[in-house]
Amino acid sequence: MRILSNGRGLVPAGGGRGCRAVAAAEAAGKVPDTFYALALLERTGIVVVPGSGFGQKEGSWHFRTTFLPPEEDMEAVIQRMSEFHRDFLRQYA
Repeated sequence: MRILSNGRGLVPAGGGRGCRAVAAAEAAGKVPDTFYALALLERTGIVVVPGSGFGQKEGSWHFRTTFLPPEEDMEAVIQRMSEFHRDFLRQYA
């Protein structure tokens, strides 16, 4: 799942080496998509797999996921993911 259409994926628009999300990931000793996936897990309990584990274009970051909640819970899961992503972009933009 690619989060942003700018080709960078999970980091704020214009993200690259100078991006605060990338810098925070590097400071934590993580690849940016792993940093994002772990933060998502810690905050929401939602598990995604960093795309870097599957090979990807250099400088792009994404994740893979499978949705397994009961259909009636799907909207709540999507809402939690959306809120997390919005907050992540605010924090690292």
